[in-house]
Amino acid sequence: MDMQYWLQLLSQQILETGWLQWLAVVFGVAEVLLAKRNNVLLYPAGLIGTMLSIVLLLEAQLYAETLLNVYYIAMSVYGWWFWMKKRNQPTVPITYSNRREWIITALITFVGGLVLYLVLKKFTPSTVPVWDAFVSASAWAGTWLLTRRKIENWIVLNVSNLFAVPLLFYKQLPLFALLTIFLFVVAIFGYFDWKRIYRQQSKANSSP
Repeated sequence: MDMQYWLQLLSQQILETGWLQWLAVVFGVAEVLLAKRNNVLLYPAGLIGTMLSIVLLLEAQLYAETLLNVYYIAMSVYGWWFWMKKRNQPTVPITYSNRREWIITALITFVGGLVLYLVLKKFTPSTVPVWDAFVSASAWAGTWLLTRRKIENWIVLNVSNLFAVPLLFYKQLPLFALLTIFLFVVAIFGYFDWKRIYRQQSKANSSP
């Protein structure tokens, strides 16, 4: 299958995409751009986009991804409250993960992924239980690292994004797949930005 085939398939999927998916992606992009500007409006934008995504993911029978988005809603509400409460206080410093944090990350990814797989296999009509479970569990792990401001969160999240893109195309959600590609690129820049900030922090802390 050549590139022309895949481009034709993508254009066909986009033409068949409903307005709800377009709207969810618009709010998803708005959330990312507002986050880049450190604007608190990222949280309401994220909440709207995530709630719309839940409807679409349920229709596509991506149940683990649906649970992941429910988790994102809870984190958005918490983040919104925390931002408003702590916005004038120093932020938690960016650091690298230690051995204990890597063990927790692995447990979330593989044990969490196994539990999700078993639930999907036994209680849902999912046609992609392994795929769906891994994407969601690795995203949970990356989000956990993000909340602790660990540089490696970008790597773990991009592992999830890498597997999510073909899954979303397979489930006829092309705009979500393109949004995930966009997030993949953002995460690459995020990784290098956080490394630069970490070096600046270390230099400032070592200054007399």
